[in-house]
Amino acid sequence: MNKTSEKTKKLVAVAMFCALAFIVSFCFPVKVSFLTVDAKDAIIAVGGMFFGPISALIMSVVVPFLELITNSTTGWYGLIMNFLSSAAFSTTAALVYKYKRKMSGAVLGLCSAVFFATAVMLIANYLITPLYAEYVGFTLNIKKELPRLFLPFNLTKYVLNASLVLLLYKPLTNALRASKIVSARNQTKESTGAKKSTTTIITVICASVLIYACIFVYIFVLGGKISLFG
Repeated sequence: MNKTSEKTKKLVAVAMFCALAFIVSFCFPVKVSFLTVDAKDAIIAVGGMFFGPISALIMSVVVPFLELITNSTTGWYGLIMNFLSSAAFSTTAALVYKYKRKMSGAVLGLCSAVFFATAVMLIANYLITPLYAEYVGFTLNIKKELPRLFLPFNLTKYVLNASLVLLLYKPLTNALRASKIVSARNQTKESTGAKKSTTTIITVICASVLIYACIFVYIFVLGGKISLFG
């Protein structure tokens, strides 16, 4: 396969990930106060792990812009915060995974992404969110809400997205490989046989438990609500 063909396939795949992330942003969002969490960062992170941190950064620009011109109710504030969120999470995971393409590298990258993205968004919440609150005319005590609302919201959000990455990576790998968009070299290097099956089962169980735990925190601790679309 020549380089032009490979670049074309990569471009098509990145566009597909952008479209999928955009669609996912509509599906089953959890609303906590004026904040919303969805699974688009997980889709962008998976795309970044396939195609590299630069691709993750590009998707982190494109998807929030699509949201801005379609269903966004927060305007440029939403664009900035969505970009920072997606970029901090997905590029960190993709960057670590780029240099350690094993399951341990994926887990390390996702753990790093959770903590880095949480820190970035707490800084953004402290500096930018009060300006938005003032602009739309609601009262916000940022020093009080930072540990009470924003810290648990952001940390839970990225643990949820990291868990979804662990669940989505293998099925998307198989789908892309079947369509010949990616080759075997794009996949995680894993052992074969019983060890591989055990690793997969443990990963699915741990990820599922974390997802349920995150949903519990959003609904019963933070008082969030899950809506069907938007």
